[in-house]
Amino acid sequence: MIKKLAASVRDAAPTAILTPIFVLLESFIEVSIPSVMAKLIDDGVNPGNMDTVIKYGIILTIQTLCAMLFGVLAGYTASRASSRFARNLRQDMYYNIQNYSFSNIDKFSPASLVTRLTTDVQRVQMAFQMITRISFRAPAMLTFAFIFSFRTSKKLSFTFLFAIPFLVIVLAIIIKIAFPVFRKTFETYDDLNEVVEENVRGIRVVKSFVREDYEISKFRKVSDKIYSLFTKAEKTVAFNAPAMQVSVYACIIAISWLGAHAIIGSGNVEGMGLTTGGLMSLFTYTMQILMSLMMLSMIFVMLTMSKASADRVAEVLDEKSDIIDGTETEVADGSIEFKNVSFKYFKTAEKSALDHINLKIRSGETIGIIGGTGSSKSTLVQMIPRLYDTTEGEVLVGGRNVREYTLDALRTNVAMVLQKNTLFSGTIYENIRWGDENASDEEVQRVCRLACADEFIQGFPDKYNTYIEQGGSNVSGGQKQRLCIARALLKKPKILILDDSTSAVDTATDAAIRKAFREDIPDTTKIIIAQRVSSVCDADKIIIMDDGKIAAIGTHDELYQNSDIYREIYDSQTKGAEDDE
Repeated sequence: MIKKLAASVRDAAPTAILTPIFVLLESFIEVSIPSVMAKLIDDGVNPGNMDTVIKYGIILTIQTLCAMLFGVLAGYTASRASSRFARNLRQDMYYNIQNYSFSNIDKFSPASLVTRLTTDVQRVQMAFQMITRISFRAPAMLTFAFIFSFRTSKKLSFTFLFAIPFLVIVLAIIIKIAFPVFRKTFETYDDLNEVVEENVRGIRVVKSFVREDYEISKFRKVSDKIYSLFTKAEKTVAFNAPAMQVSVYACIIAISWLGAHAIIGSGNVEGMGLTTGGLMSLFTYTMQILMSLMMLSMIFVMLTMSKASADRVAEVLDEKSDIIDGTETEVADGSIEFKNVSFKYFKTAEKSALDHINLKIRSGETIGIIGGTGSSKSTLVQMIPRLYDTTEGEVLVGGRNVREYTLDALRTNVAMVLQKNTLFSGTIYENIRWGDENASDEEVQRVCRLACADEFIQGFPDKYNTYIEQGGSNVSGGQKQRLCIARALLKKPKILILDDSTSAVDTATDAAIRKAFREDIPDTTKIIIAQRVSSVCDADKIIIMDDGKIAAIGTHDELYQNSDIYREIYDSQTKGAEDDE
């Protein structure tokens, strides 16, 4: 995990390296200040020598200014390095997600990926900043303070050694208890984001069904769970502060008692080799040592919290696409062949989603696919552009196994309008140009006419410059489908796949779209998945899917005569249409 995250440091490394240097200088100067103060007291204040007081006063002023300067520089470099690291980490995660196949994406929910890219990265950034600054400052100050305190009084300095084992035991217990709770809390954040995202996306449905109270209760349930988990974790971590305070005050009392006992026993301040200034400096070293220990404990607590986030970030970075890019860049034509293809969404699944599919489609043919819900219609066509890879068998496009093509070449020549249509925030021109970013306005308008989208676009005040809200929330379902079809057509693909992409348009518009396909793109292989028989009845071939298998293939007339499934679907739909009339 550490090696994976460290790869994202890159350009932040030089600044991150400077931070510990500034921290070490700052710590050394801070720890040296009490020894200078001891000399000021012993050689200046006690004898009443003003020249010495002024001399050491100037030295203390310079030390203080230098410590402040190095502290500011350390803070600046730590902040800059951690910000760059977080930026690189987000980019690396985001770029890796772009390479995921559908099977990789299935492992993470959208809400979980958003949480990992935002909240989890922020926690890792805070941990990185703490590592580059405080994790160097605390050990450095601890070491320097120990050295200076032993120089002042070896006997009294041993007092600190009794506090360390106690603090280590307390910290070990806190970390062991708190870490699993923090891990569970951050996972629950995924659920919270999912609830919020789902509510915002479906707010119109929520309001139309008057389900606001239900959504509020769902949000409150997840929110209360996070509150409960965080409270439990924070209660555990809270024991850290009193443990530190007990150690600090115990050491101060021990040094005070031993120092006083030595003075009384010897009758002078030199009882244990201490001067007045030395005893004062020892109190300062006590605070510095124990404050360093407190900082170390806070580092452990913070790293405990951050480790859960770091693990989740590393999971995204470690996930590699199971689809390996090929080398072939030219797709000869739109012919398709399935050779004994089987597919499982999960390796451990008992049943295959596709079971030994054998199918040949000639270039330029129009193929219709129908079948019941869950018959694997969408799964079948997702094998063609390699949204998933086959578990067994092979899929050929243009006479070559799809695994031989580069993904860019294959998916440029295989345009697919998915079952769930998605538009992005931007103008209609910008959305359609996802198919070809260099397309002219005329080309965009031409494909919109083919998809029967031009007619409603012309009705907008800004026409093709109309702004589409995120997800296409300001256009109807049928308009969204037609825009997505136009976007796919702009790619000028050799294969066009419509996965139930005309379900929201009326039958007349559906027929007009199919007519435009026949007349304007006759050489393009067209695969149309539909629930309505009328959408595929004029296809060259119709494939009937049933339980992951091809139940029948033929023309409308052939299937009506020989396929009970097709005849039942056709009769039920045509009878329903007649009844409506």
